[in-house]
Amino acid sequence: MAACAAVAGGAALAYAAPAATWLGGVRRLVPALAGEGDRGHVALTFDDGPDPVSTPCFLRELRRLDCRATFFVLGETLERHPEFGRRIAAEGHEVAVHGWRHVNALLARPGAVAGEMAAAARLVRDVTGARPHWYRPPYGVLSAEALAAARMLRLRPVLWTVWGKDWTASATPGSVLAAVTPGLRGGATVLLHDCDHTSAAGSWRSALGALPELVDRCRAEGLAVGPLGEHGVRRRDGHGSSWRSGCQVTVSAPGRR
Repeated sequence: MAACAAVAGGAALAYAAPAATWLGGVRRLVPALAGEGDRGHVALTFDDGPDPVSTPCFLRELRRLDCRATFFVLGETLERHPEFGRRIAAEGHEVAVHGWRHVNALLARPGAVAGEMAAAARLVRDVTGARPHWYRPPYGVLSAEALAAARMLRLRPVLWTVWGKDWTASATPGSVLAAVTPGLRGGATVLLHDCDHTSAAGSWRSALGALPELVDRCRAEGLAVGPLGEHGVRRRDGHGSSWRSGCQVTVSAPGRR
């Protein structure tokens, strides 16, 4: 009985161990997974969309700023609003996979994460005409199943190095900037949210309001801002990512889930 319990405990630990990367201290030990990239570039990423009200606001602002980004979409929201997924891609942004539902991988039944990831990836391809390259798990929580599924689907898991904490009812543009500023440097991957699908109602306005100043600060430091496909995220062998979006970042001179 004790041996069975030990085996079961070991299996559970192996399944859940990747979830430790949700912790900032652990992410720093795996810079490729955290999204560390080229020192002259900042990756701008958004989670949880698309939303018919808020996502167009972000697209307009990004167009005004002459800046591109990576949007991690949920399958269930993309299924409801495919026209906005197409618009994201048509405006030169990357569309990546955030899962089908916003569910913690460790709380999902066996097989659910893999099945929903595959369905979301297939929907992204069908809606945009392009195979997605990136996967970010809800809440930043990975499991052994999620890692195996991402590998099978040729999706590269990536988390973030800094987030705006823009999902609370009390979030403001100022609080978002205060949250990202300590980690806003070359090589950073910034996590924001383009909708309030899993956040406090209207909280997306805090990220939208912070966006111009965030990009301006990067420009002032001589940093380019753009999608993950142009970020040069390192693999374990130390080389830049071989998965490129083909998008050219034209901006020059310049995380919860």
